[in-house]
Amino acid sequence: MIAAILIVGVVSQGLWHPFRKSPWWGTFAYGLPAFEAGRWWTPFTGTFLVAFPWIYVIVIIGFAGMAFLEFRRGWRVALSYFWVGQLFAIFAAALLLWILRFTPWEWAQDQAARIDVGPGGGVMACIAAAIGLFKAPWRVRGWALLLAWLFVAMLFWGNVLDLEHLLGVLLVLAFDRSLRLRRTTVREQRLLAFLGLITLGAIEIIVLIVPTDGLFGPTAPVSGSAIDILTDVVIIGLAANGLRRGRRWAWIVSIALALVNILSMALLILLIALEGWVEMKDLLRGDPSVSLATGVLWILAFVYLILVRGAFRVRRRSRVGAHTEPTVDDVKAEIHTYGGGTLSWMATWDGNSYLRTSTGIVAYQKRSGVAIALGDPLGPSSGVARSTREFIEAVEHQALIPCFFSATAPTKAAVPRGWRSLVVADDTIVDLPGLEFTGKRWNNIRTALNRAEREGVTFRLTHLKDEPWGVQQQLRAISEMWVGDRGLPEMSFTLGTLDEAEDPEVRLALAVSENGDVEGFLSWLPRYAPGGEVYGWTLDLMRRREGGFQTVMEFLLGSSVRAFRDEGAQVASLSGAPLTHEGPREPGIIGDLTERLATALEPVYGFQALHRFKQKFHPRYDRMYLLYRDEGDLAGIATGLTRAFLPDATLRQFAGAGLDLVRRD
Repeated sequence: MIAAILIVGVVSQGLWHPFRKSPWWGTFAYGLPAFEAGRWWTPFTGTFLVAFPWIYVIVIIGFAGMAFLEFRRGWRVALSYFWVGQLFAIFAAALLLWILRFTPWEWAQDQAARIDVGPGGGVMACIAAAIGLFKAPWRVRGWALLLAWLFVAMLFWGNVLDLEHLLGVLLVLAFDRSLRLRRTTVREQRLLAFLGLITLGAIEIIVLIVPTDGLFGPTAPVSGSAIDILTDVVIIGLAANGLRRGRRWAWIVSIALALVNILSMALLILLIALEGWVEMKDLLRGDPSVSLATGVLWILAFVYLILVRGAFRVRRRSRVGAHTEPTVDDVKAEIHTYGGGTLSWMATWDGNSYLRTSTGIVAYQKRSGVAIALGDPLGPSSGVARSTREFIEAVEHQALIPCFFSATAPTKAAVPRGWRSLVVADDTIVDLPGLEFTGKRWNNIRTALNRAEREGVTFRLTHLKDEPWGVQQQLRAISEMWVGDRGLPEMSFTLGTLDEAEDPEVRLALAVSENGDVEGFLSWLPRYAPGGEVYGWTLDLMRRREGGFQTVMEFLLGSSVRAFRDEGAQVASLSGAPLTHEGPREPGIIGDLTERLATALEPVYGFQALHRFKQKFHPRYDRMYLLYRDEGDLAGIATGLTRAFLPDATLRQFAGAGLDLVRRD
């Protein structure tokens, strides 16, 4: 199609001379006058012609919709959409203008006498059909953007070509039925209301200073009521963000503003009917065309706000969920009763909030407008799906962005259809029954154990609070030295500190030299099975003294898993290093971004080196996912996760870390 249009452009010289000025214009252009004159071939000839050379660029870009449609559904379907849309747009526009010509409407009289060329109706039909193939929620967003552009163009700068574009899209919309506003999520309904209101405000400002020539006639710059428009813009500025957050008061203010504009339009129409257009123009000291056109847009906004009114029920200081928020003791009781995963004990740490669901508890943190659920929901395994759905509904009701961080396969299977997933780490699991450090592949671990024995380094499992003051001070000195080597403070959220290690159910693994110096230490979080028995342990802290026993980490991990095996535990999780995992990287732009981020952060936190170190214990891997609604949430989620992991980092520390990364590169 593009080749045919360009060839015709060369033959007709339309690529370098305006075809509208060609003597063949009246012979090949389509429209109501052409049909009345019996030029039946014009819908076909006019399709391959373009009125002005610069429009070729827009036409070729517009064929991207047809290309996408051809790629997804084949050339026959793409060609069918194009020609059906093109011919319908041409004939339906001519028929509509023929009917409206019998009215006194000046716009209809003017457009009915015009002819035009171009593939616009077919191109727009293909774009509409392509949008119908998008995944949710991009499908609704694409439809909203396309329809908003078409209606605005029609109302303020409408000509026969804009009418054909609109009719071609409406045909696809009528038969495609892919735009179902009431079936969109609460989040999407709020987002569309927010964008719609902002767009309305921008349009009112633009048409105030730019001349228009649409359905209600031409206007000159600054021909509308500047005071009315500025009042609308101020109110929109106050209410728009409230709509995005689902606030009830913002919806009420927006409805009231829409009603005022609609009633003003109705009053204006009545006065025009009684007094006449010219008289009202003199009375208003401006052209009423802008008020009438914006009034139509306010009617559309009012109808939409009424249709999605259930999305705006959030009141000030309302909390997530309808139940009383559980306490940390409730969370521990839930874990003891129903068991949990490798990250479940982290739900008991400071900084977490809790949502009570009908089947369990979800631990989450609210950061920068994002509710980040930590791992999988707590409670019986049969209730994971229900807890997941209830958490998403409760969070979206509060106009927050929901996501799950470091969730496993059951939660991934429970999120709504269309949600995205991103592998953020591999949980490294060591199965303990029958574990023996024999064979060549365990040489490194055996060497570390034997060397510790020769150098008098001993191992003991203990609790932080049970250790004497001197040992506790050594542990804190080691931790502070480790933190001091980095430009950013200790991370939190899924990475604990010595404060979390003070929990009496958390165990500490110490490597102590003959003279009483602590060479290194680990902290282990309990993982419970249903009924309260310890099923396994999860590694949290790993710290070593600078200049001390070189293979202290291999010694501590080897001694710990051997001790847990002897106690009857089933697994030991060495945890997952963020942004690293086995297997191929995630495809696409998101995969490229995470790979670059992991590479950039490696000099600061050493995640990839940590992952390679854990491979010495030959673990199996369980994927851990970031689960999110769509790519539009990723910017907010990235900000929220940054604040969750580094809640105490200052802007200066972020800047300093960034400069260090640049210097290393």
